[in-house]
Amino acid sequence: MCGVSSSGSSVHRRSSDKMVFRKPPDGGWGWVIVVVSFFTQFLCYGSPLAVGVLYLEWLDAFGEGKGKTAWVGSLANGIGLLASPVCSICVSSFGARPVAIFSGFMVAGGLMMSSFAPNIYFLYLSYGIVVGLGCGLLYTATVTITCQYFDKRRGLALGLISTGSSVGLFIYAALQRELIDLYGLDGCLLIVGALSLNILACGSLMRPLESSDSPSPEKSCVDKVPDQCFVYHEKEKTVEENISILEKGCIDEKCVNNVPDFKQDNIINKNVLSSINVTEKDTYKKKVVEQTNFCKQLAKRKWQLYLNYWEETIVLFKNKVFSALFVAILLFDIGGFPPSLLMEDVARSANIDEEDYHMPLISIIGIMTAVGKLILGILADFKWINTLYLYVITLLMTGVALFAIPFAKSYLTLAMLSGILGFLTGNWSIFPYVTTKTVGIEKLTHAYGILMFFAGLGNSLGPPIVGWFYDWTQEYDTAFYFSGFCVLLGGFLLLLAALPCWNACTTQSSKLPPNTYSYKAASSA
Repeated sequence: MCGVSSSGSSVHRRSSDKMVFRKPPDGGWGWVIVVVSFFTQFLCYGSPLAVGVLYLEWLDAFGEGKGKTAWVGSLANGIGLLASPVCSICVSSFGARPVAIFSGFMVAGGLMMSSFAPNIYFLYLSYGIVVGLGCGLLYTATVTITCQYFDKRRGLALGLISTGSSVGLFIYAALQRELIDLYGLDGCLLIVGALSLNILACGSLMRPLESSDSPSPEKSCVDKVPDQCFVYHEKEKTVEENISILEKGCIDEKCVNNVPDFKQDNIINKNVLSSINVTEKDTYKKKVVEQTNFCKQLAKRKWQLYLNYWEETIVLFKNKVFSALFVAILLFDIGGFPPSLLMEDVARSANIDEEDYHMPLISIIGIMTAVGKLILGILADFKWINTLYLYVITLLMTGVALFAIPFAKSYLTLAMLSGILGFLTGNWSIFPYVTTKTVGIEKLTHAYGILMFFAGLGNSLGPPIVGWFYDWTQEYDTAFYFSGFCVLLGGFLLLLAALPCWNACTTQSSKLPPNTYSYKAASSA
């Protein structure tokens, strides 16, 4: 149970690197982290975000309905977010670097497996689950390690790394279309999967932020093991010593007497064996009792940690801004994500002439998302700007733009709306910033994992719902009215929760529980 001290030492070493951090340097190796995180998100999210190009090919290849086929792209973008609590635990337990390297294999392997897909259901597993889970792990790893390296420039750093996925969307939309024309759908997926292996090199550079006063690596887990483990070894050693002493005494007595008395030898041997058997039985019983008590204590500790996790979760949801934030992100992803997946099919359904099709609409969304992430990330660093209100404004404007899509009947208007939606979708760069200001940096990993779970739920449900609306009505107008309503509803709820007058009313009526922070208090801290 506790005999292998070398492995325990490595575990303790890894945990100490993750649990204790010095002050964020806001530079230095942090800029290397920003660069490799940018390319990590570029390589892992390029194909899933530009899945709209593959979506058209899968529609023709498998002949399934649009709602059913849309599940592939929605799973790829949603499953990683759904698994965010698990991803956060993985990053907290093993560190960003090992998780990034392992996830690189997942993304590359899932893309290559998808090239051999015989039906749409195989794609649900290979592209939707494997690639999506790998992307979720990589996203959590890059955001977590960037927040550790930056404090005052956190908004800028998060904005820079989040543009990686947007630039990937812009490039991969055109790249995948060109690869499909040259090598077919299967060849395209194989090449894109091979490119994703570069994530391994990026992950290897994610050096953890160590503390100068962290425990020395030479200390092993044996130093922290309960005393019960040592009792076992000591008692076992006592039994062995007693056996050797008795045997030695018997031999010495024979040598002194030097008389071959077989009867006396038999009596002595029986006494020795009986004493050994009694000692072994007593020791065995004590070991069983002690091991049972140790296992019970360990189970109690694990159960207590489990209860603490849910208690902290309940405390988070008592914060009304956090509760409104999770509703807003859920509704935003239900309504705001489908355009990036279905805009190409919207243009095809509008019978737009290919001669007017100067650039893929997905590429426009991608490049404007990169611009939006960068600009919004920079704005978040200004002290006079309330990042929560800035986020609410982007939600409300996104809802209005979604309502306008049914009225766009030309490539120019669709391109303009794609650019606006792309820019507003850049609010992803300030979402970790808003979460940090709402719950505090010490609760970021826990809170962000919960919020990303609901974001993933919205990503998974949004495109299939829009596709089902089309299969039902044979037009996208009703679907985008529904999407716009969802985003507007989430924005208004978050705005209501963040209003100062509402804060004053709730403060007078009820006192916030410990470890719960209002947005205003957290932002001024």
